[in-house]
Amino acid sequence: MTGTGTPQPPYKQLRRPTTDRIVAGVASGVGRYLNVDPTLVRVIFAVTGLFTGGIAVLAYPIMWFLMPAEPAGTPAWPHPATPGATTTATPT
Repeated sequence: MTGTGTPQPPYKQLRRPTTDRIVAGVASGVGRYLNVDPTLVRVIFAVTGLFTGGIAVLAYPIMWFLMPAEPAGTPAWPHPATPGATTTATPT
């Protein structure tokens, strides 16, 4: 069977997106990977940084360095669950 969409890897990938980033895209990439709002991840980073006296904030530049950037042709978030799937509301 051949598909017309872009090929998706068979597993989730933790990557920094080229869109929807504020500083480096780390929080947005983690949010996409966990299927949560990136704003929630940003708030968790901030609160954790406050509770640990700023030590947890060191995770951000480390993740920035280790997480690869997404290729330029990747579709915007949220990625569809299956290639070619669309979400439509059905009346009940």
